[in-house]
Amino acid sequence: MASRDDPRKAQRDRLIDDSLKQVFSELEADKMPDEIIDLLSVLKAQDKELKDRK
Repeated sequence: MASRDDPRKAQRDRLIDDSLKQVFSELEADKMPDEIIDLLSVLKAQDKELKDRK
């Protein structure tokens, strides 16, 4: 079992962190499909309508 001060563990943790940041930043940059955007618009409108009724 590796200790907290193990440099290999620290390097591995940094590599995992960097990889996750890269994956999520790439996902964030992707354009959302028009169908999803349309669906979100419909859902927002329905939510607003329900809130207005109250």
